[in-house]
Amino acid sequence: MLRDYNFWIYIVTNEHGSVLYIGMTNDLARRMTEHRVGEIPGFAADYRCKKLVYYEHCTNVQDAIAREKQLKKWSRSKKVALIATLNPRWKDLAPEILGK
Repeated sequence: MLRDYNFWIYIVTNEHGSVLYIGMTNDLARRMTEHRVGEIPGFAADYRCKKLVYYEHCTNVQDAIAREKQLKKWSRSKKVALIATLNPRWKDLAPEILGK
């Protein structure tokens, strides 16, 4: 029997929208909290990527990993166009995820 799981592919940016970080998680609310307090060392923390501008849901981990890899290979303009499909104003979507 197959179970459905929750995986999220997401894009965060800094306050100026000058950099994009793409990640994957099984708990989007937890991961956004980690980004906001800088708990994840590396690119996202170095560039202060705390603003959630895009996310997608998957129920299969292989599909989620493949999608994350696919998005990371895209040009910035293609990523910006994708973000515009869900969030044309680039508002921070984290409050709706975090319930704040």
